[in-house]
Amino acid sequence: MSYTLILGDYAYSSWSLRGWLLFAKFGIKTKSVFLDFASNTSVADQLATYAPAKTVPTVVMPDGAIVSESLAIVEELASRHPDAGLWPSAPSDRATARSMTTEMHSGFAALRGDCPMNLRIAFTDTSPSEAVLADVARLETLWAHAHATRQEEGPWLFGTYSAADAFFAPVAARLAGYDLPMSDLAKAYVATHLADRSFRQWRAMGLVQGETLTRYAKPFDVVDWPGPSPLEAHAVSGTDAENDRCPYSGKAVTDVLEFKGRRFGFCNPICRDKTVADPEAWPAFMALVNA
Repeated sequence: MSYTLILGDYAYSSWSLRGWLLFAKFGIKTKSVFLDFASNTSVADQLATYAPAKTVPTVVMPDGAIVSESLAIVEELASRHPDAGLWPSAPSDRATARSMTTEMHSGFAALRGDCPMNLRIAFTDTSPSEAVLADVARLETLWAHAHATRQEEGPWLFGTYSAADAFFAPVAARLAGYDLPMSDLAKAYVATHLADRSFRQWRAMGLVQGETLTRYAKPFDVVDWPGPSPLEAHAVSGTDAENDRCPYSGKAVTDVLEFKGRRFGFCNPICRDKTVADPEAWPAFMALVNA
């Protein structure tokens, strides 16, 4: 089966992150198409080829059906891939996960409006409003309920990663990126998201692709990103490298980075730069380093 996943900007499109995680975390292969958030053309107009869609993420299903609401996407994927494990296996956990995901999809307007997702930067001393704090308190209530009632232990809401975690991933980025007050349970859950390999890959791509959009700027003090500190690497000139093929595509080396005094090559600047942004997020690169 072949899917086409239409997405927005890596750094700013929270719904796109959710949609991408539904494929990346559950091993469902797809081809991604990205819209330009810096364009003067609206997202709806950029999606004209995929009518009647008007928002991202949008998925073109293998049979040509176009699905452009996140809840519809996850349910359709769960129907078409029943063994992928998008929802928890225990009926009570599955019911709770669906309820929480639906609330996430339709609620938390203050948190969304005051703290738009921005994976390029983190703030401190953000003076959250009472409405934002109420949204955070509601999140903590939901997460605590999941932990108290779930049938399986583990770092995610229902033990093993589920679609509910994909829906709450951008919320975790907001809580961390805007330095919002959290309980210890919430801090641990947010830290689990920030350390997750797929989340780190998405953020790494957001650091090197697309433009910095001033409409997401906020008048707060800037601090280092609160997630794991990436290992140091930097782009270098030339094509001399230990490897002659890109670890991702297998194509010939054209662009090179330096990592721990060694040179490794890639087939294009994006492959190189996303690796520079967070080397440990990319298993194929680390396998090359450790070979």
